[in-house]
Amino acid sequence: MSRRLLIRDVTLRDGQQSLFATRMNQDQVDRLLPIYKDAGFYALEVWGGAVPDSIMRFLNEDPWVRLEKIKKAIGSASHLTALSRGRNLFGYSPYPESVIEGFNRNSVQSGISIMRIFDALNDTDNIRSTIKYVKENGGLADCVVCYTVDPRFSRKEKLHAFLHGKKLPKEIFTTGYFVGKAKELEAMGADMITIKDMAGLINPAKSGELVKAFKDNLRVPVDFHTHCTPGYGVSGALMAIVNGVDIVDTAIMNFAGGPAAPSFEIIQLFCDKMGIETGVNLEAVVEINKILKSIRIEMGDIDSLKIYPIDFNIITDKLPAEIDSLFDEAIVLAKANKTDELQEVCQKIERYFNFPEPDEQVKLAEIPGGMYTNMTSQLKQLGQEHLWNKVLEVIPTVRLAAGCPPLVTPTSQIVGVQAVNCVVDQNSGKPFYTNNSSQFVNLVKGQYGKTPIPIDPEFRLKIAGTREEIPFNTEGYVKQPNPAFPEYGENVRLANNEKEELLLELFPNVATKFLTDRVNRIHMEKKLAAEREKQRLHEEAQAQFLAMTPEERYDRLLRGIAESF
Repeated sequence: MSRRLLIRDVTLRDGQQSLFATRMNQDQVDRLLPIYKDAGFYALEVWGGAVPDSIMRFLNEDPWVRLEKIKKAIGSASHLTALSRGRNLFGYSPYPESVIEGFNRNSVQSGISIMRIFDALNDTDNIRSTIKYVKENGGLADCVVCYTVDPRFSRKEKLHAFLHGKKLPKEIFTTGYFVGKAKELEAMGADMITIKDMAGLINPAKSGELVKAFKDNLRVPVDFHTHCTPGYGVSGALMAIVNGVDIVDTAIMNFAGGPAAPSFEIIQLFCDKMGIETGVNLEAVVEINKILKSIRIEMGDIDSLKIYPIDFNIITDKLPAEIDSLFDEAIVLAKANKTDELQEVCQKIERYFNFPEPDEQVKLAEIPGGMYTNMTSQLKQLGQEHLWNKVLEVIPTVRLAAGCPPLVTPTSQIVGVQAVNCVVDQNSGKPFYTNNSSQFVNLVKGQYGKTPIPIDPEFRLKIAGTREEIPFNTEGYVKQPNPAFPEYGENVRLANNEKEELLLELFPNVATKFLTDRVNRIHMEKKLAAEREKQRLHEEAQAQFLAMTPEERYDRLLRGIAESF
């Protein structure tokens, strides 16, 4: 009996978010859904992440409507999955239980059957309540262990630490660390565990090692999720497959590669050669890929790469002999754990399909692409681009001082912004940590949860005004206002049901504008409809009057005078 590998397609969420800032509109999504229904993917990631915010902010679309339309079209053909940030949901600070419960209940009721739950600190306690509410409502809890790397200190920093009698930490993010987190999540009730490498930093050697360790220590299925930014995506996914992973996340070719996930087509070709069944309907994939290319062209103004993969039909197109042999060679190297050679071969395969070259700066700096981009943008806005190398140099120091948070969203952005602030302060003759973002203060204070290593109490006192860790307390949480619109009627409010109220709680600024615009639009349409009906009745009456005989008009006029008295 051949081995089965499940595929989670992430094209409609992670793929478009990574490449096109989550700008697919409902019409574009709708074009794909009938074909996706026939595609046979184990799961489709379609919601969560940046989708709810972005489609309200930029497309004036309702996130719940998007999800419900997808569910109606897909039915039970594939699981629908979403991404959320545990207790923090889509923000930074934790929400009260009522908001967490309401969001997860409504998500499952609207079509999500697998909720992928992560925490930026890998603090499993921040995931606990979401597991409970997802499962209570009939969903599956896909719990995430966020992959990250240890700080890489320069010789200068090592020497400085030695001269000042400070010890730099030994390895923090070991295989044992990640396995320990996974076992905690399994004990909490996780239905599956995802190794989630949002930054694409997991090299093939580490990918194989982690997947093997997870399979040896867990009873639930293991999913592997990565990105291709620094060039490890395909080789990392192949090593995961060779080492027994149960599920792999891929995107269909025209929405894959570069900052996005590995291409499904490349993974399928590897599976074909290894006799692994995915159960995916390749005819549907070919059709979806054609439509994705046309959608990608439509979104050309926000396509920062504009590097298109070759046109490739996985059913009918034969690979050149030298490329086909690269697939065979890669499998042999993966099974032999020769990961350096494997990486080179996989790069040749990706090059043939015309995927973007690895981002060597991200690879060298070992930081996520989004963090890299945000820091360069911040420096540019300040006119301090020349300080870039210094910023890279101090990132490990800032990160270590803050308890060494994983470099994933949003902690990667918090550390990146603070590193820029520190270097700019120093360049102005001020000491480090003169200018601290509120998010950095809250991170150090303990508002976002437990950091992987303890924070020095004296540093916490300096930054947050307290030596003791102070967890976030939701008892003082105040719900977002839900104002009335008396000009439109007695019972008209900004949010008129629980789902709209949740949008206000989770995305207060964006949802307030979105819902206000919608209320105004609905009542403007009602007003216009009423005016059109009034005009129609007037024209109808006028036509009837003109059709009357002179005697009938005279009688009508007399009746009108009489009625007025």
